Amino acid sequence: MNSIKISMMVVGVCLLAACSQLGVQPWERDLLADPRMELQGNEVDKSFDDHIYFSKEATSGGRGSAAGGCGCN
Repeated sequence: MNSIKISMMVVGVCLLAACSQLGVQPWERDLLADPRMELQGNEVDKSFDDHIYFSKEATSGGRGSAAGGCGCN
């Protein structure tokens, strides 16, 4: 019974220690500010994704307008 308690405590401490380094350090921010790290850095890919979204959702613009979604333009 003691070995189970000790092993559970060790696992708990390891899980808490794994969360101790969340976040970005100041010296790592230059790497994240690189334009290659953008979600959609390429304008051609972005326009292609916008076209697909428009075709499927029957909306345009800010992606917040309500529509039927039938796909008929």
